[in-house]
Amino acid sequence: MTDSNSATPSNFIRQIIDNDIANGKNDSKVRTRFPPEPNGYLHIGHAKAICLNFGISKDYQGTCNLRFDDTNPAKEEARYAQAIKEDVTWLGFKWNELLHTSDYFQQLYDYALILIEQGDAYVDALSADQIREYRGHLTKVGKNSPHRDRSIEENLDIFKRMKAGEFADGEYLLRAKIDMSSPNMNMRDPAVFRIRHIEHHNTGNDWCIYPMYDYAHCMSDMLESITHSLCTLEFEDHRPLYDWFLDKLPVPSHPQQIEFSRLSLEHTVTSKRKLKQLVDDDAVDGWDDPRMPTLSGMRRRGYTPESIKDFISRVGVTKSSNTVEMSLLESCIREDLGQRCARVMAITNPLKIILTNYPEDRVEMMNAPFHPQKPELGSRELPFTRELIIDQSDFMEEANKKYFRLKPGGSVRLRYGYIIDFESVIKDDSGNIVEIRCTYDPETKSGQDKSGRKVKGVIHWLSAEQAKPAEVRLFDRLFTEATPDVGHGDQSFTDFINPHSREIFTNAMVEPSLFDAKPGSLFQFERQGYFVADAKDHKQSEKLVFNRTVTLRDTWAKIAK
Repeated sequence: MTDSNSATPSNFIRQIIDNDIANGKNDSKVRTRFPPEPNGYLHIGHAKAICLNFGISKDYQGTCNLRFDDTNPAKEEARYAQAIKEDVTWLGFKWNELLHTSDYFQQLYDYALILIEQGDAYVDALSADQIREYRGHLTKVGKNSPHRDRSIEENLDIFKRMKAGEFADGEYLLRAKIDMSSPNMNMRDPAVFRIRHIEHHNTGNDWCIYPMYDYAHCMSDMLESITHSLCTLEFEDHRPLYDWFLDKLPVPSHPQQIEFSRLSLEHTVTSKRKLKQLVDDDAVDGWDDPRMPTLSGMRRRGYTPESIKDFISRVGVTKSSNTVEMSLLESCIREDLGQRCARVMAITNPLKIILTNYPEDRVEMMNAPFHPQKPELGSRELPFTRELIIDQSDFMEEANKKYFRLKPGGSVRLRYGYIIDFESVIKDDSGNIVEIRCTYDPETKSGQDKSGRKVKGVIHWLSAEQAKPAEVRLFDRLFTEATPDVGHGDQSFTDFINPHSREIFTNAMVEPSLFDAKPGSLFQFERQGYFVADAKDHKQSEKLVFNRTVTLRDTWAKIAK
C-alpha cells in the first residue's frame, strides 16, 4: 500500500490498485513494466509512462521491468535500445529485470500453435490489399477470408513451414479467428504472426516470423506476471483483443490493462514517426538536438531529471486528453535551476568599453557571490580592468527616458563594480560603433559606495583582457504553432518549424570561472537565462560551448500579451 501521509497525489490508477490490494487480488502484489519499442529515442511523453510505471512499483513495494517491444526488426536498432536504457537511468529509475519481447518468441510461437489447435487462429493467403478490402470499415462489416475455414491440420502444417522459412514475406499471415462483423475493428480477425526475412538485432536470424504487437504485448505481460498493464488511451479499443487472447489460452495469469491519457506538449510533436522525420530530413541535428522533446535532447539542453519529474507530477494522470502548455515545463526547470545554479557573467554580443580615467596597467579584483541567497555556493573574483566589454543590447545611442542602461549623457552601475558615466562613441568609417568611452567613479565601488549616487540601471560586464571566447547557442520553441500537427488542414507539421528556434553566437565571451566548466555543468548567465555546457561540443579549456536551457522569464507570454 502507499503511505497515507505520502505527498504522492492519488489518481484513478492508484485507486484501482488500492482496491485490488484491499481485495487480495494478485496476492496483493503489484508488478508493472515499461515496454518501449526500440525504433527511436524516448521523448517527454514517454517520461510520463516511465514515472507512472516505475513510480507505482516503488510506492507499492512492487517490481517494474524494462521490456523492449522488439517485434519489428525492420525499424529497430540496438542503438535505440541503448539510448532508452540511458534515459531511464538518467531519470533516476532502476528496473528489476531487463527483458525483450524477443526473449519469448518460442513461447509466443507455442501459444500460437494452441490457438490453431483450438480453431481460434488460421493461416491466411490474402494480400495486404485484399485484407484491407475484406476488413471493411466502421460503417461496413467485413467479410470472411476464403481461407478462414482451412482445416486445423492444414493451418498447423503451413504455420510450421512459415517458421521454417519456406515462404516469402507476405505470402502467408497467421490471423486470429474472432468476428469480421465486430464493431471494434481490432476484433476483425487481427494478424498474429507475419513473415519477415530480416535479421533481428537481438535474435539474429533465428526467426523469420514475428508476432504482432497486440498478441505479443498481452502475452509478454502474462509471461512476466504483470498485474497492471498501463497503456495510453489509444490502446483502449485494443483492450478487448488483449483480454481475448488471454481468455482463449491456458495462461497462469491475466494482467489488467488500464489506459491513461498520453502527454502532448505545445510547440512540439510527440510522435516518434514525426520526430524521426525531423531527423531524416535534417530539420534538426539528430535525436539529441536540444530543440527536440526527446529526453536526450532535453538532457543536452540542460533539463534536469528533477524538473521533468516535477512537470509530470503537475500534469497528473487522467483519462482526459489534453495538450500541456510549454510554459508549465519551463516553469518547472526555472524553479529547479533557480535553486541550484551558480550565477555567472557572459556576454553574447560584445561591445568594448574604455574607461578613460582608469589606470592602463591596473587589475582590480571584484568579489562576486555565485548566488546571493545561497552563501554555501561561495564566491569568485572578477578581474576589473581599463578595457571592458558589455552586451550590445546594454547600450542605445538614441534612447528614451525609460531606457535605464548605458546611453549618451547617462550613467549605469557595473554589477559588483563601479558606476560609469558616458563620455563618447567611437565609430568606424561605415558608421558602426567600435567602442564606447566612459569614465568610472572611484567613490562608487560596489559594497564600499558612500557617494550617495543613485542610478537605475545595472548591467553585467567582463574584462576584455581576461575573458575567454565561447560559443553560445540560444534555443527557442521548435514550432511557431502550439499544435503543429493538429488542425491545419493539408499543411504539414514541418510547415510550422520556427526559423528562429536556434541562434548561435560564435564571438561570445565568458568570465574566468567558466574556463574549466565540465560538459553538463549548469549555470545562470546573469540577466540572460539558464545555460548548460554542451555535452557533445564543449571542450574544457579548448572550445567552450553553452546551450541556453530557458530564459529567466516566460518571454512567449510577454509577446502574446
